Formats: sequence, C-alpha cells, structure tokens
Amino acid sequence: MKELSLHILDVAQNSVAAGATRLELALSEDAAGWLTVTITDNGRGMAPEFLSRVTDPFTTTRTTRKVGMGLALYLLAAQQTGGTLRLDSTPGQGTAVTAVFDRKHLDCPPLGDLASTVALIIQGSPELEVHYRHTTPRGTAELSTPELKAVLGEDISLAEPEIFTWIKHDLSEQEAQLEGAAQ
Repeated sequence: MKELSLHILDVAQNSVAAGATRLELALSEDAAGWLTVTITDNGRGMAPEFLSRVTDPFTTTRTTRKVGMGLALYLLAAQQTGGTLRLDSTPGQGTAVTAVFDRKHLDCPPLGDLASTVALIIQGSPELEVHYRHTTPRGTAELSTPELKAVLGEDISLAEPEIFTWIKHDLSEQEAQLEGAAQ
C-alpha cells in the first residue's frame, strides 16, 4: 500500500469484520514530525496467542486464502521510517492498533486521501459509530457520526451518496486548512 490512508482503511475493515459498533480514528502529528495513528474498536478482540502472531503474513482469519498481508505491511511501513506498530487487544472488548511514523523520513508513505477514506468507512458501514480526529500543531480536523446523525435525523442514512459527498468535502476542507496553516 502506497498511502497511509489505505492502511487505515484496511484496519477499519478488519474492525467491521470483527463486529465493531464503534471505531475511533486518531491521528496526531507533533512539531518534530512524528505521526501517531491510533485505530481503536470495540469488536471481538483477539486471543493472546493469535495477537502474538497477527503481523505474520501467514496468519489470517480469512477462509478464502491463507495470507493476510495488511498488518504485516503496516508494520513494515512504520519500521521503515524508524517507527513502531503496537497492537493491544482484549477478547470481547476490542482492539487498538497504534502506528508511529517519522513523517520526515524518506521512506514515509504520504497520508493519502484521508477525507475519502473516512467517508468510505462511514458509507460502507453507516451503522458504525465513527469518531475521527486529526490533530497537528496547526489545528484539528474532526468528524463524529453521532453528531451527524443528531443533525440529519434517523430518517437519513449515512450511506446516501449525497452524505458521502458532503463528508468527503467537509473533511477535505478541514484537512486543507491544516496543510494551508503549515505553509
């Protein structure tokens, strides 16, 4: 995967597959150039023995193939920048995946299209409670589906194409303001 947003999408899809009803996506950048990406869910969680080998590409819960490259590639992406990947999971309570990247490192992948990624997660699982927050020294971009649902009402699904477009546009503007503040 060439962008961090694709890794985020992959981990979020794993959360949905694990039965999560709540997903928190938190990105935090510091002034020194370190980026921490934390994805937390309240899904099934993982047993300690599975958790200990989950970054092995030949460990997967899939039944259609015996290879699961997502977390292995995410770990490699973090390590190539001098960063780390940490997984915390409790069966029946959920999982937290925390990756740290040195954004100044030559091998650090670009963030990618975070707005489209978050909008796609929401559209693909409109019942999922999603909390997104990207904090930098320049400001914060954020979105919360419970707040959206409170404004839109229960009759409007977050899977509607118009809602997808609005979410993508709103987050794109917020992210652009963060980038614009850096210049």
